[in-house]
Amino acid sequence: MGAKHTHLAWIKKFIPNNVNTAIDAFAGSQSVAFLFKQMGYKTITNDFLNFNNQIGLALIENKNIKLTNEDLKLLFQPAKNKKDFELIGNTFTNVFFEKDEAEFLDNFRANILLLNNSIKQAIAFAVINRSMTRKITMGHFGHTQALVYASDPERIKRNRSLVRPIKDIFEEILPKYNHAIFDNKQENHSFNKNILDLLPTLKNIDLAYFDPPYCDSHADYQGFYHLLETYTEYWKEKEFINGIKRYEPQRFSGFDKKRDVITSFEKLFELSEEIPNWLISYNNRSYPGIKEFEKIISKYRDLTVEAKTYHNGRGGKGSVAGSQEILFVCKPKKKHFVSTIQQ
Repeated sequence: MGAKHTHLAWIKKFIPNNVNTAIDAFAGSQSVAFLFKQMGYKTITNDFLNFNNQIGLALIENKNIKLTNEDLKLLFQPAKNKKDFELIGNTFTNVFFEKDEAEFLDNFRANILLLNNSIKQAIAFAVINRSMTRKITMGHFGHTQALVYASDPERIKRNRSLVRPIKDIFEEILPKYNHAIFDNKQENHSFNKNILDLLPTLKNIDLAYFDPPYCDSHADYQGFYHLLETYTEYWKEKEFINGIKRYEPQRFSGFDKKRDVITSFEKLFELSEEIPNWLISYNNRSYPGIKEFEKIISKYRDLTVEAKTYHNGRGGKGSVAGSQEILFVCKPKKKHFVSTIQQ
């Protein structure tokens, strides 16, 4: 929903020179991390949701491993342990998928474990999860209208994927993922942690890109993408609640609730004191407001504020037409020396 791929050229204009190592701390779909990798940086990417981490493993950490036709035979064959993989069929049939598609997803999930290394598994997760978002109108799972939309001829005209088998979508987009895999001659790493836990373990970072959930502006990524996380983790101990069958309890973020977010930002900036350059994506409909957030950042960095207006809505409160994408460009504070020489 953040659609950062639409802002990459704009963000790139504000990346400072002399960067060797960069971190994308709230990576989401990994588009900014992928830009860093393309620019030749040692790239550290992180997201506290594992389905996003799988994209990072597949496209950022991965140097040259791809899924082959032999791998596809494994993934598509009838699973030998079907009874252990019935979560999607039992929970999401007639919610997002009809029975045959839900059973295909369970079968595929069982067979991911047959792939012979974690990077191949990550590619399989990344592509199957993307295939699911392609099949659902609006590309997220925060609504209960998926099957209604999939029977609407007008919507089908605009998006044929609504009625295509997930297997076909997977086979169509896999070559694009394989083609995007490259070695930038760096040791890149993808993490699946809360950034407040990860930062103390890192050092020698030149640039941090922070794209936190835009609090009070459709920040509930666990709600919108719950199915992808459930599928990746394949939880059996969670409770699945309400019409969309979202998992409960949710993971603690610290950045998506008003009661937590200011304290979390202050801790984030304190933990990032050794990182000289920060770029912070934000939105003018988020909490705290732009002026208040600027005051918080200014305790730690000198900054300038850049803005880009959405002329067309992209879905979500924070990207409706007329709202603004904000970029805080943060540099080390200038040191002011007072002369002690007496005249």
